[in-house]
Amino acid sequence: QVQLVESGGGLVQPGGSLRLSCVASRTVNAMGWYRQAPGKQRELVAIINSIGTTNYADSVKGRFTISRDNAKNTVYLQMNSLKPEDTAVYYCNAGPVGLKLYWGQGTQVTVSS
Repeated sequence: QVQLVESGGGLVQPGGSLRLSCVASRTVNAMGWYRQAPGKQRELVAIINSIGTTNYADSVKGRFTISRDNAKNTVYLQMNSLKPEDTAVYYCNAGPVGLKLYWGQGTQVTVSS
């Protein structure tokens, strides 16, 4: 079992920044962030493995940075130059562990003036 606790969402103006954090209850190789906007499917934002290899959605490249602190079992998502279309619920993801993926409870990010 892996428990994930997210924090850092909120309301920000276009062009602003937010930093999301996700703490895992144990070490997991792959961790990442997904998001789901109203009426849309959940989509990958960024992922990172234990050695720091990353992958980003095209829509966030150059604006978002994923990082992790392995000693703290924590993954971060630094979001800069935020746009209204970044508005969504952001979910932390970990795994697979065995055959299972784990999800956090989600944190709302709203980009609006």
